[in-house]
Amino acid sequence: MILKITKPLLILAVFLVSSMATYAKSVEDFNFDWKFTLDKQQAAHQYQYDDSNWQSVRLPHDWAVALPYTNENAAASTGFKAGGIGWYRKTFTLPSSDKNKKIWVEFDGIYNNSRIWLNGHYIGGRPYGYASFQVDLSEYAHYGDKENVITVKVDRTAYADSRWYTGSGIYRNVRLVKTEPVYIPQWGIQVTTPKVTAKKAKISVNTQVIAKKYQGEDAKLKIELFDANGKKVAQDKESFDLTHENKISQTLTVKSPKLWSLETPHLYTAKATVYVDGDKTESDTATFGIRTIEFNAKKGFLLNGKQVKIKGVNIHHDAGAVGTAVHKSIWRSRLNKLKGVGANALRLSHNPHNPELLDLADEMGFLVNSEAFDDWDRAKLKSKVALGDNKATGASAVSYNIHFNQWAEQDLKDLIRRDFNHPSVIMWSIGNEIEWTYPYYAESSSYAEDGTNYYVDSADFNPERIRAKLKKNNPDKIDNLPIISKALSDFVKEIDTTRPVTAGLVHPSVGYVSGYTDTLDVVGFNYRAPSYEAAHKMYPNTPIYGSENWGAWREWRDVKDKDYVAGIFVWTGFAYKGEAGPMPRMGLEISLFDFVGNKTPRGHFFETIWVDKPKTYLGTTSAKISEFSYNKDTGWTFKKRKAPANVWSELRRWEWFDIHELWKYKNNENVVVQAYTNTESAELFLNGKSLGRKQLKNFDDQIIKWMVPYKAGELKVIGYNNGQAVSEDILNTHGELAAIELITENKEITADNYDTTYVHATLLDKNGNILSDAAIDTKFTVNGEASIIAVDNGWEYNTQDVLADHVITHLGKAVVLLQAKNKSGTVTVTASANGVTSKPVTITLKSK
Repeated sequence: MILKITKPLLILAVFLVSSMATYAKSVEDFNFDWKFTLDKQQAAHQYQYDDSNWQSVRLPHDWAVALPYTNENAAASTGFKAGGIGWYRKTFTLPSSDKNKKIWVEFDGIYNNSRIWLNGHYIGGRPYGYASFQVDLSEYAHYGDKENVITVKVDRTAYADSRWYTGSGIYRNVRLVKTEPVYIPQWGIQVTTPKVTAKKAKISVNTQVIAKKYQGEDAKLKIELFDANGKKVAQDKESFDLTHENKISQTLTVKSPKLWSLETPHLYTAKATVYVDGDKTESDTATFGIRTIEFNAKKGFLLNGKQVKIKGVNIHHDAGAVGTAVHKSIWRSRLNKLKGVGANALRLSHNPHNPELLDLADEMGFLVNSEAFDDWDRAKLKSKVALGDNKATGASAVSYNIHFNQWAEQDLKDLIRRDFNHPSVIMWSIGNEIEWTYPYYAESSSYAEDGTNYYVDSADFNPERIRAKLKKNNPDKIDNLPIISKALSDFVKEIDTTRPVTAGLVHPSVGYVSGYTDTLDVVGFNYRAPSYEAAHKMYPNTPIYGSENWGAWREWRDVKDKDYVAGIFVWTGFAYKGEAGPMPRMGLEISLFDFVGNKTPRGHFFETIWVDKPKTYLGTTSAKISEFSYNKDTGWTFKKRKAPANVWSELRRWEWFDIHELWKYKNNENVVVQAYTNTESAELFLNGKSLGRKQLKNFDDQIIKWMVPYKAGELKVIGYNNGQAVSEDILNTHGELAAIELITENKEITADNYDTTYVHATLLDKNGNILSDAAIDTKFTVNGEASIIAVDNGWEYNTQDVLADHVITHLGKAVVLLQAKNKSGTVTVTASANGVTSKPVTITLKSK
């Protein structure tokens, strides 16, 4: 919900005893002027506690970012960052005029096990680190000159509690909210569009009104709908008798509605105004879109009645060097890049994400699979030293599962209430790969029994065989997995019946028989693309999609021509921290973009299959290390390399091919040249001489290849359609460092203490060629009203201090991330390395 902040309008009411105040809901930024410490504390929650020597911080704040990478009291799963117990305190005042108001603080996310006090009194908290929630200040608040102190304790001592980097602390936004005694609570407006045509749309608005006073009085609720230009398009009023908790449903009609779609994500605003005895007492708003969605077992996914193939990516909630304290502008940068390669959907793996990301998905036209949990009542195994070692145990690996039975209902329902009005959200996922915590699911699948390969082949979907295996293998006799799934699904439908319930399954063949899929409206297949056809044949009335897929051609090949498969979600859109190891591999780059947003070779490849515009991309690998080999008699073959020591043997299935934007080898060394293209054919040239034109259709893996003896100079590929050159890419042999190119993603940012821009530095030789194998320490100098909040090079092995002004480049590139202060003006940035200094880049800071 987007809340509108307005200034109060005072009404003189000396003789009107029952007159109501005319304040709209006040929402204040509560991120500034906090104190923080990681030192052990005995009584930091007490009102008089002395926090003068604590660190001053501004929220959102991920304390793990500043900690060194380490193997001590840290784990591979969570990115080799230590946990601990962190304390936050904020001192503030409330004017005497607030004394009769309802006052609360909204936290978008605290990781994790939070406990919160106001003036020494415990007022709430939440164990789930991804939950958005509020705490009420009204009972224990001080008004006037006496100060208030809010204290937050964050217990992250279980440093291996997740399968990925979580961050630590109050890592999302915080707001202070004030209302009159009659008010609309947080997430109190829900908008649906039950009937939509080109001529008109019926809009249903359900509003919750809470009355701490004036119960029994006459009340009225006015709903006004506005389009994106602020034009009122509909209005309705409803009268009711005020009780403690009121739920009012109203139906309005919008003529000639502008539909929300991927291409034109039109948004509307619903404004709710409450009147008591004729006086305005509360006003609140919610943003929504008018659209229809449908999952169809034959046609996949339909948006506004039209079939749309989901080209999705999975994303975790961190953003590289800034950890999990990610400003909206950083997400905007990332979503723009994803749009550039043709992605149209996000799976928020595997937990509730920042609500600002959902706002951007609405504004920019992305579909969203919103996911609630990775663990249910049983925890998944966590890695200690390296991915897949499953050696993180004991107190360090205590997970959400210990809270699940008590908190799952509230955490799930709060997620749905929070994100209800987002038109981008098309399904609610209640879990990811839960079957791994119920081993008899894997034991009851066909792979081990008949010799087929779990990663390559389709499962056997014969229900009789699977049913017998389940009966034999389940030690509990009663299967709790579908029982819990049914309960979670029912929780969803208590709040929202307009969107389907889903989950990501690793053994759908077993889930169809156990009853797990019966609790779902749409079945997600994690890495089970070979099973689509068999599943559809056996269960033709169940909508399916790829909920988690390798970023590989075969995954798209297996869905693009199957109408009954709604689409896929590639793992992953951006590189992410954690789920890695051994040190110094602190994260995984198995993505379309690296940690700082550089497009990876995989990203270039997916652009060629998801975007129609002609594109050709060129890369090389020494034949000595390439997994591709060529024989004139047998042609091209591929042999997967063996995993290094301490690396999970199956990780190679997620990794991309060895390929580099490099043309610099030993003279006459054999080099495998790869071209990714969506053109009909491609021709390779070395120093102007053609090395042959080849047809894309002759390469099953969609990668055109040549074996080329190296010679220094220019390597160029040209893509052709209908015999006409339509695209090209060039690699040149580079020389020594001679220049540094600086490019800012945004030439103008807002002076609001939040807005950001990435400034990319690229090392060049005297001819402007990238030093694509250079690792050189590069320093950034910033002058003006902006701060460096991180430096990075995008590499999964980068364990340098990111809270610095310099970083060693990777592949000749580095990035500085700037954040605006609160004054307008200009900022200049330069970069220097090995005695070479860039030309400055200038960024304008505009007033907010």
